[in-house]
Amino acid sequence: MIECLARARLVPLVAPASLVAVLALAQVNTNESSVRHDFLTRLVAAAIERTHHSVRYVPGYVKIPYPGGDVPADTGVCTDEVVRAYRAVGVDLQKEVHEDMRRNFSAYPFRWRWLSWRPDANIDHRRVPNLMVFFSRKGEKLAITSRAEDYTPGDLVTWDLAGHLPHIGIVVDQKSASGRYMIVHNIGQGPRMEDVLFNWKITGHYRYFGPSARR
Repeated sequence: MIECLARARLVPLVAPASLVAVLALAQVNTNESSVRHDFLTRLVAAAIERTHHSVRYVPGYVKIPYPGGDVPADTGVCTDEVVRAYRAVGVDLQKEVHEDMRRNFSAYPFRWRWLSWRPDANIDHRRVPNLMVFFSRKGEKLAITSRAEDYTPGDLVTWDLAGHLPHIGIVVDQKSASGRYMIVHNIGQGPRMEDVLFNWKITGHYRYFGPSARR
């Protein structure tokens, strides 16, 4: 009987401690969610800002500095706009992709036409198939659906254009007359914001918050 009473007295002491732990975890999750939302907001703003730049579509191989390297500011392809948007919010995809490929080269696609026998910091981050693997490994790989509402601002989408040509763009927070969020991408006329989410076959859907948010 005394032992039972002792246990009964302990219950109120244990329960508050458990509640504190639950509340602390909830606060951590709330803070993390807020940080991620802020990151995506800044990324979207950076992507939209890119549409004010005049960029010629030049897909050639270019030797660039590392890290922080970029092709000439008035040139580039679809991947360069993604790289530039992320760099504007403090994430260097050239460095992040190169470091992951250096450690895990076999995880990335080999293309004989690239003559890619080893990581190359000049070009690896500028290839859509490499970014697809990188975002899958270091970010969130999301479902590919035909529902526009499943694609939200800050998401990254890849497509297969005619002739198996890969393409990539960023979902932004501006909607078209269709009610869909628009995409910032460069398909040949420089960075533009357009309603093209379902114009081509979607091959990938990702969300990446930078190296500090790795899983």
